[in-house]
Parts: sequence; C-alpha cells; structure tokens
Amino acid sequence: MSIHILLDGGYSMPNSSTFFGRLSLRVGHWLAARHRNIALGKACKISPEARMHPRGGRIVLGDQCTISPGAIVQGNVRMGKCCSVQSYSVVIGYGSAEQEEGVITLGDYVRIAPHVTMLAGNHRFADPGRPIHEQGLELAPIHIGNDVWIAAGARIMAGVSIGEGCVVGAGSVVTKDIPPHSIAAGVPARVIRKRETLPPPKEGGAASGK
Repeated sequence: MSIHILLDGGYSMPNSSTFFGRLSLRVGHWLAARHRNIALGKACKISPEARMHPRGGRIVLGDQCTISPGAIVQGNVRMGKCCSVQSYSVVIGYGSAEQEEGVITLGDYVRIAPHVTMLAGNHRFADPGRPIHEQGLELAPIHIGNDVWIAAGARIMAGVSIGEGCVVGAGSVVTKDIPPHSIAAGVPARVIRKRETLPPPKEGGAASGK
C-alpha cells in the first residue's frame, strides 16, 4: 500500500481538505516540477501517484488543473486551465518540444474520465519484412476544444480534433473529427445529437436545484 493512500485517505481525486492531503499534493507537485520541461500553472493538484514525464517533449498545465492517481501524462501535452485527468487515463504526445506533429492540446475546462486513452502517434507497419518496432511512428496531433467531457473508457485516435462543448460517450472510439457542441458515441464514434437540441430539464430534476 502506498504511503499516499494513508496521507490522502484513499480519495481518488487529489485534495487539499486536510493537512496530510496538502502534504501529499506538495510531493506530487515536486515530482512533476522536477522535470525541466514541465510547466505547472497556479494551484494545480498533482497526485504523487500520477506518472508525468516530458520524454524529450514538453508538458504545460494551465492554472487549477488536476491529475489523479494512476493517470499517465507524458510527452508533448498542452492543457488549458481547469482541466482534469482522472485515474488510469493515458495522455501521451510525441516528438520533441519544438515539434507540433505529435502534440496533444486540451482547451480550458476539459474533463477526462477514468480509463481514457489519447495517443498522438501510431506505429508504422507497411513493411512486413521488418519488425514493427523498427519502422517508427506516424505522428498526428490531437486537439480537444474548450468545455469538453470525455467519458470513461473512450479512445481518441491520433489526428482527431474534438470541437468546443462536445461530449464523448463512454467506451467510444473516436477516429474522425467531431464538430463543436456535439454528443458522439459508438465504435467508431458518430454524432448522435447536438447539444442545442437537448430537451429542457424536467420540473424538479437536478437542473432545478431541488
């Protein structure tokens, strides 16, 4: 059992509600910030059990971002403010700090649920006479707009852009761009509704505050 489970009480989100929770967050912040090419904004909450490493690229987090226990954020990744990456999600960009070909970019207020995968590159495999691992990677950026929710277990393929205000359903595999304010789901994911066409909340529902 990790010492940080004792310190933070086992909560799945980094939190600062207790002295020991704040102590654990200080450790997580230090573990991330010790890398030269990681820049953290103000009031970021980084679990010490997250795996953050720039790999030769660059990671930039805006203010008030949260990286949960077990999350992997590595390579070329840029996040806006108030983003969260939940437990056991994998966000990996590729290339050097100067390259844009394999960058993963998240806008502001992006919510990434547990077990989501984003990889901004694919193995080349065109030559059957050579081992796949010797053929290199085909890099392609991933762009996520502002105010996007990617639900649990979704897979976002290299080269995909998801527009502002979108919702991606749990378990979806996103292989093509999704226009803004869309709800997309399925394998492969397709737009099933626009958010502007959602029915109004029922009287007494959660939106009413009751």
